[in-house]
Amino acid sequence: MDKLREFGRKALFYVRVLSGYEERRIRNYRLQLERRLLQAQERKADIRKIPEQAILAEVRRMVDEMQTLNRKLEETEAAIEEYFKPIDKEAEMLMKMQLEGEEKTMKEMVAAMQQQALLEKAEAEKIANTQQQALLEKAEAEKIANTHQPDTNKSNQDATSSSSQHAQMR
Repeated sequence: MDKLREFGRKALFYVRVLSGYEERRIRNYRLQLERRLLQAQERKADIRKIPEQAILAEVRRMVDEMQTLNRKLEETEAAIEEYFKPIDKEAEMLMKMQLEGEEKTMKEMVAAMQQQALLEKAEAEKIANTQQQALLEKAEAEKIANTHQPDTNKSNQDATSSSSQHAQMR
């Protein structure tokens, strides 16, 4: 009986193979296995992508936060500049006034120094003229004295030495 069953199984198998049923069944099974394998690979790839996506999402979030912060900083900076504009203008005006005052003081100092230099020059010329006048008077006095004295050689030597002294002083 077992042999009969075994023979029947083999006969059914041959019928299924010859009819193409077994081939379709094997193909379906293989396709089903391939689908399962592809789904498993996709799940595996998705699992691998999850950390990447999480990291990318975190990076995007951080970039958005930084852009928001930059916008807030720019707005704050603009508000600060607006707040300090009047103060800056006042400071600029004060600086200009101070510079103008310093320039005026400097011009006055230069004028005073020039005036002082002119006074000193005039005084030096006056002293030089006085000294020259005194020397001329002395020379005339010596000439007069020499003409009245009989010893002219001695007085000539004195006059020559005083003339050389006058020349050195000039």
